[in-house]
Amino acid sequence: MAATMTATALIQPNAQHQYTVTPADLPLSCPMPGMYLWNSHPRVYLAIESAGWAKCPYCGAEYTLVRG
Repeated sequence: MAATMTATALIQPNAQHQYTVTPADLPLSCPMPGMYLWNSHPRVYLAIESAGWAKCPYCGAEYTLVRG
């Protein structure tokens, strides 16, 4: 099951491996701004706009862009 990111709740980074994001989450980075950073990998920006899908090279998390 994919997680939907919200601006109000902090979640553990890398806790799941599939995330659903919206255009409001762009530019996309892993870990995302709504994730705790203390125990995660360095932030990397992912190009998701053209393909609608991206995978983090550090943790393997997969992001799917839902265009509204």
